[in-house]
Amino acid sequence: MFSEWDPFYAGAYAYGKSGKQTTIVNGRAHKSYKHRKPFEEWDVLLKEHHEGYIDWAEFERNQKLLAANAYGKAGDVKSGRGGRALLAGLLGCARCGRRLSVAYIGRTPQPVYRCYRFDLPPKCMSFGGSRIDAAIARELMRVVEPMAIEAALQAEQMYMDTLSEQRRIIELELQQAQYEATLAERRYAACDPDNRLIAAQLEKNWEAALRRAHTCQARLEEARTPAAATSAPDFTKLAEDLDAAWNAPGATMRTRQQLVRALIVDIVADVDETAREVILTIHWQGGQHSQLRIRKPKTGEHGCSTSDEALAVIRSMATRWSDQDIAASLNRMGIRTGQGKTWTAHRVNSVRRVRDIHAYKSAEKDGDWLTMSEAATVLGVTNHVIRRLIKDRILPAEQVMPDAPWQIRASDLHTEAVGAALTTRKRRPCRNDIEGQLPMFIEDSQGGAQ
Repeated sequence: MFSEWDPFYAGAYAYGKSGKQTTIVNGRAHKSYKHRKPFEEWDVLLKEHHEGYIDWAEFERNQKLLAANAYGKAGDVKSGRGGRALLAGLLGCARCGRRLSVAYIGRTPQPVYRCYRFDLPPKCMSFGGSRIDAAIARELMRVVEPMAIEAALQAEQMYMDTLSEQRRIIELELQQAQYEATLAERRYAACDPDNRLIAAQLEKNWEAALRRAHTCQARLEEARTPAAATSAPDFTKLAEDLDAAWNAPGATMRTRQQLVRALIVDIVADVDETAREVILTIHWQGGQHSQLRIRKPKTGEHGCSTSDEALAVIRSMATRWSDQDIAASLNRMGIRTGQGKTWTAHRVNSVRRVRDIHAYKSAEKDGDWLTMSEAATVLGVTNHVIRRLIKDRILPAEQVMPDAPWQIRASDLHTEAVGAALTTRKRRPCRNDIEGQLPMFIEDSQGGAQ
């Protein structure tokens, strides 16, 4: 059995494919053998020496594929074969130059990138992969977006050129059909009427040419109608949909890995323990370089924690509103929990206890701030009246954020503007009199109605 590395399988004779290396072990020279050498360093290589199972070109392609699939060697890149880690085989250690390996830990396995050498116990570095993969994905979208816009404009131009070329082809076919119809007409006119057999055949040819011209005319009208009636596809939205396409359910991790490898040569990683940051130096295709610094999470910090936006809302509303009101406001704003779930009063209560946020206590309210229902009770009106006063800017009210409950200061309920508005609303009829409108019933001098 021949190995994929053996050139004899490709019909070649080789000698001197491996060599020896000398290293210093405990202060003494130590020689080791059977170290593979590259093709150009072989002592003898005779191609087409005998009939092989594959040709030499296919053998070289196989060698390149095997080298691309190699893992853990400096200068080699592991091919995208799926898995949970986006950057498997792309990350290199800035300290020892080796490729970072991938380990999966946790109850729900999450990728962790680490530089671990079996011959040397200490690890160079280790960091979680979720934040790193997300940061590289965002950087990839940021870099690709200008290229996507340019590609979209080129695609739109190509689309318009294709439509113009199709219309031009149909126009030429119509000109040819019209010429053939005119030629058939002249032949029929020049024919002797007494020669009925020839006249009948020329008449059929003329009718066929006219039908062909009519068909070409209809095709041309049909080709022109969509351009005038319907707008061309908006290719510029392709750049806006990059993030949606990247996170689409149908996009597999293998596809994402192949896309990353098409744009990135490799990434050199290092960890700044003082600043607790992961430093990534990205080598893009074409020779460009960029650097990212991602904060390394603290001990016990995880990616399912409550967002800062949600915590800000809870802190601002906790002293005035109940947990149920806070949960309703967060759901209306579209803010999710750290695990991507909707908010409930129990979940808000749990976050407050963990973050040491004081709770809402209705019995201890000092009466400075009232809800809409409480303000309606104080004034003896309905909630609709209070809402109308707020909408007309007569009664001052505040909201912590849009869609949150209204907060009304108790002292603003007894202002002159509010009192006048309530008095006017109580006295005025249901419908206002319109100037110049005639009454439905007119009283005459005799007391009757007409």
